[in-house]
Amino acid sequence: MGLAEEFGRDRVFNTPLTEQGIVGFGIGMADMGHTAIAEVQFGDYIFPAFDQIVNEAAKYNYRSGGQFSAGKLTVRAPCQGVGHGALYHSQSVEQFFMPVPGLKVVIPRSPIQAKGLLLSSIRDENPVVFLEPKMLYRSSVEQVPVDDFTIPLSEAEVVQPGSDLTLISWGAPLYACIEALDVLRNPPAAIAKHFPQAVRSASVEVIDLRTILPWDRETITRSVAKTGRCVIVHEAPVTAGAGAEIAAHVQQNCFLNLEAPVARVGGWDTPFPHVGELFYKPEAIRIADALVKSLTY
Repeated sequence: MGLAEEFGRDRVFNTPLTEQGIVGFGIGMADMGHTAIAEVQFGDYIFPAFDQIVNEAAKYNYRSGGQFSAGKLTVRAPCQGVGHGALYHSQSVEQFFMPVPGLKVVIPRSPIQAKGLLLSSIRDENPVVFLEPKMLYRSSVEQVPVDDFTIPLSEAEVVQPGSDLTLISWGAPLYACIEALDVLRNPPAAIAKHFPQAVRSASVEVIDLRTILPWDRETITRSVAKTGRCVIVHEAPVTAGAGAEIAAHVQQNCFLNLEAPVARVGGWDTPFPHVGELFYKPEAIRIADALVKSLTY
C-alpha cells in the first residue's frame, strides 16, 4: 500500500516476530504521546502478548493514578475462520478479554464498519483490541467513503428491526444469521417439515454488537424486553464465550419478559479443526434450528 513511502519508515516499519515485543513497544510509544497501531499477524498469536495487553496496557492508567496512559494504543489482529486456517489461524479470541477493565474490544462486519470503527478505536482514550474477520478481507466489498468519518464505539446497530425474537451476533457470523432468516422463511424441501408454518413469518430483530467490550447493554436489553426471545451467535466455543455474559445480563434484566430460554449458537468445545470447518462454525441451518426452538418453546 506504500504506507512507509507515504508516511516515512520511522512511522511505518516491520518488527521482530515477537507479539509481546510488538505490543510492549506500542505501549511505550503510546505512553510517550504517539498514536501507536500494533499489528499482530493472527488473533491466534495474540496470546504471547496477553500479559502486555491485560496487565500493562489495560491497567497502565489506573495503576499510575492517571499520570500515564496507553490509551493511544490500538492492537489490530485478524480473527475468526477463513476456510483453511485450522487450529492456529482460525480462532475467535474476543472472549478472553471480556473481564478486562480498561480495555475495549471491537469487531467490524464490513469495510465501511471497519473504517468508521477503526478510526474511533485509534482516537479513543483507551487501548483497543481491534479484531478483523479474515473471511471478509476478500469477500466483503463496499464503497467506503474517502472522507474522514467515525462510528461510535459501544453502540450496537439494529441491522434489521423485528418484534418476535432478538438475534445477536458480530463479525462474519452475522452473515450466517441473515442466511438463517432466509432458511426460516423458505426452508429447503428436505428439512421443511422441521419448520412449522407459524414460525416462517416470524419478525426477527438482528443486532450487530460491534463493540464486544464494553458492550451496548441498553440496546440489547431494550430489544429483548420487546421481543421476549434471544438467540446469540458467535464463532468462539459456546462455553465461556462472550454470549454467556450477554445471556446472563439478559436473564437478569429481562427475566419477566422472556418467553423462552436465551439460546447460544457457537463453535464446538474442541480445537478449530483442520477439516470440516463449516461443521464447526455456526452456519445457517444450525442457527435456523435455534430460532425455531426459541419461537416454538
